[in-house]
Amino acid sequence: MTKYKFIQSIKQLLGKTYLAAVVFLCLQCIILSSQNKNEIKVLFQPVFASIPLTLDSTYLLDSKKIKFSTFKFYISNIQILNNEKIVFNESNSFHLFDASDIKSQSFTFQVPKGMSFTNLKFNFGIDSLTNLSGAMGGDLDPTKGMYWTWQSGYINFKIEGTSDACINKRKEFQYHLGGYQFPFSALQKISLDIKSKNTLFILVDVKKIVETFNLSSLDHIMSPSAEAVRLSNLISQCFSVNEK
Repeated sequence: MTKYKFIQSIKQLLGKTYLAAVVFLCLQCIILSSQNKNEIKVLFQPVFASIPLTLDSTYLLDSKKIKFSTFKFYISNIQILNNEKIVFNESNSFHLFDASDIKSQSFTFQVPKGMSFTNLKFNFGIDSLTNLSGAMGGDLDPTKGMYWTWQSGYINFKIEGTSDACINKRKEFQYHLGGYQFPFSALQKISLDIKSKNTLFILVDVKKIVETFNLSSLDHIMSPSAEAVRLSNLISQCFSVNEK
């Protein structure tokens, strides 16, 4: 072996050793970082009063039969607070809840181990800046069926089904609530008191939601409106924490 080849071999060996050391240190940092964090799971549970909600099952509302075929909504801008101080702020924070998809009903994030928290805050719907950005990907993908047009933006909340209370021939109801432009901005902010746990159960009472509707006189809302804003505000009050 020539002197030149020998030097080149030494350089290659040192280069591989350096790369291996860097990879090792990076892996160690990842392991240590994960060991110093707790995974928090947020689980949304749709219920009809105290009964778990199942699509296409029949329930009673004021002695009238009611059945749900679609139940979806957006939450965004997830924040965890400890005595009003933000201790976690989720990035790219958009989640589409879909009662027909069990995977969509929960999500997880990591917080420093031992961290205490007292409040969970989030938006019910999609903010105006995101709407102005146009249709996007992931949970914001228009193929999810929650986007009108660039003028009207995203549908924050969608519920569909049938009820004996409806006066139309098919006994159908459809409420697509949203809107981001004045005076029909439907976005709502929700704050819930929580305890420091690894799993947070958020109940969504669909019975309370449909009780805010007047199915016998208005069984369809399909665009931004003052009524959509009013109902969005009432629906935001149907979220609660299950501490069990």
